[in-house]
Amino acid sequence: MSRRVLVTGGFGYLGGRVVAELAAIPGTEVVVTSRGGVWPDEHTREGFDGVEVVPLDLSQAAPVDLCDGVTDVVHLAAANEIVSGLQPEVAVDVTTTGTVRVLERALEANVRRFVYLSTAHVYGAPLAGHLDERSLCRPAHPYAITHKAAEDFVLAAGDRGGLEAVVVRLSNAFGWPTWAGVDRWTLVVNDLCRQAVVDRALTLRSSGTQERDFVCLGDAAAAIRHLLEVPASALGDGIFNLGGRATARILDMAERVRARSAVVLGYTPKLTVGPDPGGVAPPPLDFDCSRLDATGFAWRGDIDGEIDGTLRLCRQAFASEAAPT
Repeated sequence: MSRRVLVTGGFGYLGGRVVAELAAIPGTEVVVTSRGGVWPDEHTREGFDGVEVVPLDLSQAAPVDLCDGVTDVVHLAAANEIVSGLQPEVAVDVTTTGTVRVLERALEANVRRFVYLSTAHVYGAPLAGHLDERSLCRPAHPYAITHKAAEDFVLAAGDRGGLEAVVVRLSNAFGWPTWAGVDRWTLVVNDLCRQAVVDRALTLRSSGTQERDFVCLGDAAAAIRHLLEVPASALGDGIFNLGGRATARILDMAERVRARSAVVLGYTPKLTVGPDPGGVAPPPLDFDCSRLDATGFAWRGDIDGEIDGTLRLCRQAFASEAAPT
C-alpha cells in the first residue's frame, strides 16, 4: 500500500530514528517538518535519501497545505522538559496548541491515522508502582501537563471518527541519535556515554539506586512504525504505554556503559557514585506494556547495541573535548 507519512520533529532525538524506520518501508514517502523547511545541516541527510522537508513552526498557524496528500501523521514535535519547566506558557503554545494546529490540518486532509508521542510522566511524579493505560493520570510538571492536554485533543478527534487516533506514552528512551547535533546529551545513559569519551570516567551525582524504565530508542522507533501498520481493530482506545518492559537501576546502566566502553573504546572508565539521598524509596515501578504486546509488536531489546552506537557517536563528535591521557 502506498503511504505518505508526515513526521513532525523528525530531526529530533527519537524523530531521526523514526524517519529511518519509515523510510525503509517500500512504497512509503516520508515528509519531515522543520521551522525553516530546510535540513538542519548536511549530516542529517545521510541515509535519508528521498525524504522531503517542509516548513512548520508550532507556535504559528500550520500551513494550509501541510497535510496535502498525507495518509498518516506521526507527531513528535514538542517543547522539551527543560523549556517546559522554565517557560510553561511556551509549552502550552508549542506542545498543546501546536498539536491542535497540526491536528486541524490532518482532519481537513482526511488523514487516516494520527500517532501522537506523549510521555509516561502524564501518570505523575515520581513514576512508581504498577502503571497501565487505565491508571489515573495526575501530571505534575508543565512538560507532562501540556502533553496530557494534547493527548485529549487527539483522542477526542478519534472519538468523533475524524481519524484513527493513537497516543504513545514513552518512558525513558536511550540510544544513539541519527546525528550528534541533537541536544539530548543530558539524558542519563547518553550523558554517561559522553562522559566515557570526554572524561574517561563516569560520575553519578547520586547513589544510582533509583529505578527507571529504560527503553531502547530502536524499540521506540520500531513501535511507532508498528502502530502505523496494525489494523484499526487492534488499537482499542488508542492509548499505549511504550517502555522497556523491565526496570533497572541507574547504577546498573552505568556499569553496563563501563562494560561496553571496554569493548568499544578500549578502556574501562572509573565510576564515582554520589551519596545516598536517604528517605523512603518509592514503590518499584512496573510500567505495563502488555497492551502493546497484544498487538504483536516484536521487541528487539538491543541494549548493548544502543550503548555501543552511542559511544561510537560520542567518540566521533566529542573526541576533541576528551581529557589528555
